[in-house]
Amino acid sequence: MPVVPVLDSTMHYERSSNAPFVFLHGNPASSHIWRNVLPELGGLAPDLIGMGRSGKPPIEYSFADHARYLDAWFDALGLDRVVLVGHDWGGTLAFDWAARHPDRVAGIAFFEPMLKPLRSDELQPAARERTRRLRTPGLGEELVLDQDTLVRQAFTGGVLNPVPDEDMTVYLAPYPDRESRRPLLAWVRQLPVDGEPPALITRMEAYGEWLGASPVPKLLLTFENSPTLAIGPALTAWCQENIAALDVVACGEAGHHAQEDRPKEIAAAIAAWAERHSLIA
Repeated sequence: MPVVPVLDSTMHYERSSNAPFVFLHGNPASSHIWRNVLPELGGLAPDLIGMGRSGKPPIEYSFADHARYLDAWFDALGLDRVVLVGHDWGGTLAFDWAARHPDRVAGIAFFEPMLKPLRSDELQPAARERTRRLRTPGLGEELVLDQDTLVRQAFTGGVLNPVPDEDMTVYLAPYPDRESRRPLLAWVRQLPVDGEPPALITRMEAYGEWLGASPVPKLLLTFENSPTLAIGPALTAWCQENIAALDVVACGEAGHHAQEDRPKEIAAAIAAWAERHSLIA
């Protein structure tokens, strides 16, 4: 099991060949979500700090914390000229890392990320109410820390078909109790809405400038036919208008955790894009 010391903790990762791809998962997943994509393309898939089989140091699990540990993981493995593939918060971390390490990134593919700061009136009513509830002191802790509902809902309702029991067991394993679920609550409370949290908004504005100007090849994968999708036609159009050197590829029907629904299509789209832009040998 590949594990590397990182700052005051450790980070676990999966490896499949020496391909340049680095796959970054989101909340409440782990590298397990890439199990049907990674073998098709090769590369590395870490568990973010506090998630999967990585360590759980006593930190706040802010976006800046995740970025700091991820920086150390990249440095510990000496990774350079990588092709980032990010989903959900993993996509946001990929944008941030690329903008701060422009000479070390060869390309970036993404789907369903937290793209940019939002206003609450841009959210669907159900999403707006969910954000309010999760940010409410006491209520958010009850909903996320005192039960495993967040993980279960992600892989039953956030996909077109609920994952098999054996995969649900893997997703639940890192979060057996209240303390272990703190990283999950920290993530859901960082949704960038109405100027909060301000430190994350600043980072998003910085990487937004990079996305809009960098000639590094970029790929947005889109999906359809699920109410859980974060990126619909309006945000796809925004990406086409505001992100430089962008290709957009539709990959069929899927839920937010699209790796569970369309792994072959995701891998094929990334492989074709990487070959088109000479990102792999």
